Formats: sequence, C-alpha cells, structure tokens
Amino acid sequence: MRTPRAVRRLSFVPLFALAACGPSEPVTPETPALTAQEAALTELIINGTFSSGTVAPWWNNASTQSYVESGRWRVDVAANTANPWDAIVGQSGLTLTAGQTYTLAFTATASASITARATVQQEVAPYTSTLTQSFTLDGTSRRFSFPFTSSFSSGQGQVTFQLGGRANAVTVRLDDISLTTESGTGSGPVAMTSGFYVDPNSNPAVWARNNSGDGRASRINASIASKPMARWFGNWNTNISQDVSNFVAAADAADKLPVLVAYNIPGRDCGSHSGGGAGSADAYRAWIATFAAAIGNRPAVVIVEPDGVAQLDCLPNDTERATRLSLIRYASEQLRDRAPNTWTYLDGGNASWIPADTMAQRLESAGVRNVRGFSLNVSNFHPTAQSTTYGNAVNAALNSRYGYTRQYVIDTSRNGNGSNGEWCNPAGRKLGAPSQTGGGAEMLLWVKTPGDSDGQCGIAPGTPAGQFSPDLATRLIDGI
Repeated sequence: MRTPRAVRRLSFVPLFALAACGPSEPVTPETPALTAQEAALTELIINGTFSSGTVAPWWNNASTQSYVESGRWRVDVAANTANPWDAIVGQSGLTLTAGQTYTLAFTATASASITARATVQQEVAPYTSTLTQSFTLDGTSRRFSFPFTSSFSSGQGQVTFQLGGRANAVTVRLDDISLTTESGTGSGPVAMTSGFYVDPNSNPAVWARNNSGDGRASRINASIASKPMARWFGNWNTNISQDVSNFVAAADAADKLPVLVAYNIPGRDCGSHSGGGAGSADAYRAWIATFAAAIGNRPAVVIVEPDGVAQLDCLPNDTERATRLSLIRYASEQLRDRAPNTWTYLDGGNASWIPADTMAQRLESAGVRNVRGFSLNVSNFHPTAQSTTYGNAVNAALNSRYGYTRQYVIDTSRNGNGSNGEWCNPAGRKLGAPSQTGGGAEMLLWVKTPGDSDGQCGIAPGTPAGQFSPDLATRLIDGI
C-alpha cells in the first residue's frame, strides 16, 4: 500500500424515515462543516466567489448576460432557446488528469423553477464530457456537489453551466463555485494503489490452471483469468475475517486495488438461484462488521449486496423491507467507520428494473450518503451508455429530493453485446470493457466473474449459481 494521502470522509446524517417502495417526503440534509482535508484541496477555479466585483474569467454566449450583483454571479438567460447549450456560461483553460477524482460544487438559485445542466468537458471539439449532471433550481438557494473521476487528461478543460432549452427568460444566480482535487493521481484507494488487482485464485484462473491440457484454457486465461475482477464473499466463507484479510493483504502486497462483493443479506436473491445469506439480522450485523474490520486501513473497493435494494418488492411486508434497508445501512456505517480507505458502493439495480426516483429513495434509506456511491448492472448485461443514463437519473433524483449526489460504478463484465432481456445465462452475450477508472462512470468493473453461472438456467441448465463453466466463458469471449 502506498503512503495514504489525505482521504476525504463523508459526514453521517442519521436517518429516521425508512421509505421502502413508495414515495417519501424530501429531507433537507445537514450541511457538513469543511474539514481540514477539504480546506487543503487544490482549487482549479479562478474567481469562484466573485469577490473582485467582476465575472472574469467566466464567459457567456449571446443568449446569456452576466455580471456581479450583491456578491453573486447573476446570469440573465434569454427566452426561446432550443437546447441547454444555447444559453451557456463557463470557465476554460482547466487542467484535468485521467483517473484523478474531482468535485464540482456551487451554490445556485433561479427566478423560476428550471432544470439546468453542469458539465466538465474539453473546450475543443468534440467537447468530450467527463461530467454531465442535471440539477433543478428554484427560488431557494441550494448547495450542489458533484464528485467525478476524469476520463481524460487535458490542459483544455472547462466547466459549463447550460441554462437554455426553454421558452421563457429566467435569471440564475451562482456563487462559491469550486472545482477541487487532491494532489497526485487519483484519490482515496485509487491513489494508494497502482491499478486493479488480478486475483490468481479466481474461478476462471483456477480452472485454467487445473485444465492446462484443455484447448480452451489458454483462451480463458488470456481473455478472462488475467483480468482484474471482484471476489465475492458470503455464507460459503467459513472464516470471513481470515478470508477477507488474506485477499486484501495479497492485493496490498502487490500494490493493487482489490474489489470485493459483500453478498450475505438474509433472504438473498429472494430464495432464487443464489438464495441463502445470513440466518438472521443479528448474524448479518456480526458478519458485515467482521468483513469491514478485516479490510481495516488497507485500500479496497466494496460492492454491497447485489440486488439487495432492488429486490425489496419480493419481501412480503413493510417490516421486512425496513429491516433489509436497516441492515444495508448498518453495512454502510461499518464500512465507513472500520474501513476508512475503502470506497463502498451500495447496489442500485440496473437500468431496466426500478424507476430512478424510487431507487434514489431506497438508496437514501439504505445509507448511500454514508459511502462513496452506488453500483449498477451487477451480473447483468445492459450497455454502459444505458447504465450511465440510468445512473445520472438516479443522481438527479437524489439531488432533487435530498440535495446530494453520489459516484457510481458499472459492472461491464458481460455487457459487450448488451442485453436481450434475459438475465439468467442468456446466449449471445459478450465480455465488456475491462476494469478501469472513468469510462462514463467513476469506474467500470468486472463485478460478476465471467464464466460463473447465474443458476441452472439458460444455456447452462446443469450448472449451479456461482460455479464456473468453461463453455459459458468461451461463449462470452466469442459473443455467441
């Protein structure tokens, strides 16, 4: 493990309402005090407070007029603009580094209720964007904060606020705009390591090693086993403390970033192919506390309970749904407190499952504000672009209801050909982009192990869930 730089910790706001499936009333979050680490962050924006009395070096186009009014940036937006970018203001000449984590933050209000858009992008064609975030404004001043990891390196980056796309004129006021980053490449566990960990004992690696005479072994090793992927932990681990610690320690010794999946929620998979999990709520609390403590101060990424939030509807009553959410929230607290150099993502289903606004409410109740963010498309097949659209919609709902957003990661292990609507060992799927930072989300990860069965179904009717199949693996390599 590299010497840790200052790691930003998220402030915890207690949750009392456990909205499960239905809508809930918006909650106004507490504004955390600025920590010493945050105060020491590198600021890229010039004149973000407008204390000089001028707007320079901020620029505007013909559909916007801007000046400083009462210490804030006032932007008058003309009527009858067709697209968001037809009324745009921004600042250019920013230096961005691929893989480095940034936070765009600002305070804003508007004379009418509008939906605006903030971007961090390249200032030259094709204007590649590494952050595109919608947000809503009205007469109430709000603070917005959007973390992201840059997908490119450039000395020609820019921040824009896109305010067009409406028939009526509007006045927007902006203040305290900042684009901050920690020193060095990346931050948190990304900065503490030199790439993702390749597990030498993954199911495909073990199979290839034990079947070297099989003609498929070299292809499986080259295309799958040699790639970084997650290790799943559940009730099959007889000593969860030792197993987690050994896995993280091996990655730490190699200066690599391990990805772990905590998969032990009671009633796991609603009793379907991957059914099981801890025997009680108390047993789960003890298990996840041990899991988090076994990681300790070492760098890691953790995906918490795939399908656990999305499958609330299969639980029989509100009491059990509230218990499920409270257990995932407990997991978020344990990982936050016991594994300070871990980025944790609560599972957020996939792009065709739960409406984004409903998912945002569930994630809030499950404690997503305690951790780095949420994960999408775990063990599914939806294209990265579709998952990104959904992730942005979840963030828009989090922002609208609760005033914050979170990073998200996407499982790309099997989404190379997209989805055909089936989820259990469907034919014709293909390996997706290998694990990496950026790529439309904070990270693209191989969370599901390619070649591991989803259950006794589809093109592997005789292969139990979690068991490796070389036939499934080679089909994913070939896309058949």
